[in-house]
Amino acid sequence: MNVRRSAAVLAATVVIGTAAPAVAASPSPSPSLPAGLYGSGDPTYDGVWRQSFALIALHRAHTEPAAAAVDWLAGQQCESGAFPAFRANPAKACDAKLMVDTNSTAAAAQALSAVGGHGTAVTKAVNWLKSVQNKDGGWGFTPGGASDANSTSVVIGALATQDVPVPKVRAGAQSPYDALLKLSLPCADGGAFAYQPDKKGKLTANADATAAAVVAARGAGPLTAKAGAPSESTCADAPDLTPARAAANGASFLAEEVAKDGYLKSALPGAENQPDHGNTADAVVALAVQGGPQAARKPLAWLERNSAKWARQNGPAAYAQLILAAEAAGADPGDFGGTDLVKQLTATGPATETASQDDSGTSVWWMVGTGLAAGAGIGFLLSSRNRRKQP
Repeated sequence: MNVRRSAAVLAATVVIGTAAPAVAASPSPSPSLPAGLYGSGDPTYDGVWRQSFALIALHRAHTEPAAAAVDWLAGQQCESGAFPAFRANPAKACDAKLMVDTNSTAAAAQALSAVGGHGTAVTKAVNWLKSVQNKDGGWGFTPGGASDANSTSVVIGALATQDVPVPKVRAGAQSPYDALLKLSLPCADGGAFAYQPDKKGKLTANADATAAAVVAARGAGPLTAKAGAPSESTCADAPDLTPARAAANGASFLAEEVAKDGYLKSALPGAENQPDHGNTADAVVALAVQGGPQAARKPLAWLERNSAKWARQNGPAAYAQLILAAEAAGADPGDFGGTDLVKQLTATGPATETASQDDSGTSVWWMVGTGLAAGAGIGFLLSSRNRRKQP
């Protein structure tokens, strides 16, 4: 089963890697939402994350976002180059009390790279990420925190936007791939990736971490992940594990997990196992990147049949995850199980310059604020985010 740790719990407890599991934070209406923000939920813990993924998804769907949405995200950056989860007063300089994190920074770097015109901001963000790289080559959620697969993976995605050779980004002798490979399990344990070692150093397979790590091990991230040619997705141990081999092993684990029902499972404490839509969407991306569209066919079809209600309840980040899954696996995000995901996503944010203010699909959604913004499980992705463990 999967155990969810929400972004809210991450930020509130500032305990990385061993925080007690909790249910996802419920969206709560905000009395004064910032102009330009996607979603109507409280942005305190996921504002930059959901905004970044909304912009990345719209870019992947060849849709230009409203300038106000881009400006809002750019305005969240601190002078250091880092991003917090949410900066309530962008006019006030960032100080030591404002918690910045690698996940928000890496996601924002990818989003601003996608929309263009923010090269200096992207470079500053990537330089900050390099400056807080851990000695093992990876990254934790916060600077100095123990490296984890999700955070390391989303940073690799940011490096990819700058055409930075991942193996050359080193802390001493260690690269990001060195950190990821240390979290790869042998085939006897499924070939998955762990999120982090536990206190005794034991690795436990984690589907969310695996999906993120497979994409990262292929040198990609949410912005650049695309279906590749069919390639090996069987698990095979090797004395000298490479990123390519670890990606194949991880994809093999994910394929086995979705083989029966077409989806990954999660469970809240005390509840029965249930479908995990967010992790399944991330798995679709990973399977498509490693094995081509055919490898992701079954979970993609399940999402097309079953994700509409989940996306409506979870808002921008959920729509973004589905768009990324559809685009990576060769489906049409404009007709995903009968739903136009792009239209639904844009409806949760500010109207674009070309959209009619009388269009009930856009302005009415924004005016009544029905777009919910609970943090969707990431992938890669939720790093900022949701962590799900599979014992």
